[in-house]
Amino acid sequence: MIYNKEDMEKVLNIALGRGGDFAEIYVERRTVNSCSTEEAKMEDVSFGIVGGVGIRLIDDDKTYYAYTSDFSLESLEQCAETLSKALKKEKKARKILLTKLRTAVVNPELVYPDQVSMSEKVALLQKLDRFCWASDTRVSQVKVLYGDVVQSIAVANSLGELIEDERVRTKLVVQVIASDQDGQIQSGYDAMGGSVGFELFREADPFSVAKNAVHRALLMLEAKLAPAGKMVVIMSSEAGGTMVHEACGHGLEADLVEKGLSVYAGKIGQQVASPLVTVVDDGTMIGKYGTTQYDDEGVPCQKNVLIEHGILKAYMTDRLTAEKMNIPLTGNGRRESYKHKPVTRMTNTYIAPGQDDPAEMIREIKRGFFAKKMGGGQVNTVNGDFVFEVSEGYLIENGKVTTPVKGATLTGNGPEVLKMIDRVGQDLGYSIGTCGKDGQGVPVADAQPTIRIPELIVGGIVEE
Repeated sequence: MIYNKEDMEKVLNIALGRGGDFAEIYVERRTVNSCSTEEAKMEDVSFGIVGGVGIRLIDDDKTYYAYTSDFSLESLEQCAETLSKALKKEKKARKILLTKLRTAVVNPELVYPDQVSMSEKVALLQKLDRFCWASDTRVSQVKVLYGDVVQSIAVANSLGELIEDERVRTKLVVQVIASDQDGQIQSGYDAMGGSVGFELFREADPFSVAKNAVHRALLMLEAKLAPAGKMVVIMSSEAGGTMVHEACGHGLEADLVEKGLSVYAGKIGQQVASPLVTVVDDGTMIGKYGTTQYDDEGVPCQKNVLIEHGILKAYMTDRLTAEKMNIPLTGNGRRESYKHKPVTRMTNTYIAPGQDDPAEMIREIKRGFFAKKMGGGQVNTVNGDFVFEVSEGYLIENGKVTTPVKGATLTGNGPEVLKMIDRVGQDLGYSIGTCGKDGQGVPVADAQPTIRIPELIVGGIVEE
């Protein structure tokens, strides 16, 4: 740790010199490696070390925040003094002693990124790049990106807590563009990653990511335009967790609930989804992209059952919203970096698997739509309305997945869709991403089993 316990206590006491309800210091040091290919050559190879300190002071539900990239103790003291002077009314100062000390446990099987040479990382990307180009003559553009980060943090606060944590994340992204003689251009994308080191590529096949990206780009060249209308929709477990993340997850973040910006506000104990649906946010899942031992406020991450058999059980919280709403802390206070104050965010969010056979779910449908892979989307958390893009979709005809289609969107209302789900598969598939909120991005994982929605609006071409 950069500072000793006495240094942290001194800065906290300066911040609380004119009073205040809560004070916190967040120290971050981040080592980042990245490399990428484009136009069949290495485009970028970079290494960097960034970091700094953020100090937060809360008084009467108002947050005052300052940060610095200067690690000197003098700089921290200046930030703390500035925050203290910002208080409108002077209150009695408090003396803080840090007595509750916690340190994260390091995974002994972790292969730290600095244990692997950059030349080995570059060689992997070059192999994947060549594989994509050699797959088909219609491949016109390939981009392969690799990134790893080792993030060390320390959090000290006026509750007497001093917590240290270390996060290691590694990811691989492949983007492929294919074109044909008619001038049609289509893209394919896939990614893998987790809260792991370079062992990610020794435990899973990185070429599967390249194969999936190429497959989707070429498939969409041959796909027909998606028909429009209300249909039975099957969302595959491979689709990723776009549905649970966007249409449900954000609405269960307590800061949005507290501000009246969530369709789920005031509905604890009520039926908000089908009895087949259980929604969980779990920051403790081993190796998943949104996993940490402690959140960015030093609260231990945990498994939070948000919706259980359709009944709304809990919201995700950070310290401020938990205090305001008088509900438990859930370990969901997250921030992009030391430059940002923490807000309530998801970690690894999923719909729990059910009992249904995915193949049987499809066999029961005469005409419908199969969403194998989702793209981006938008949701209005106030009313739950959403629009999602489908990056790989098919028609279902007479109980079989048949014609690939492109240009499909799914439109509906999150709470209504959750209530309509009438089949939940035994499988579970994960996707990784960066979740944006309040100008901040944090790594998350989302997942769902194969689910069936009896009626959903599929956007495409209206058939005559």
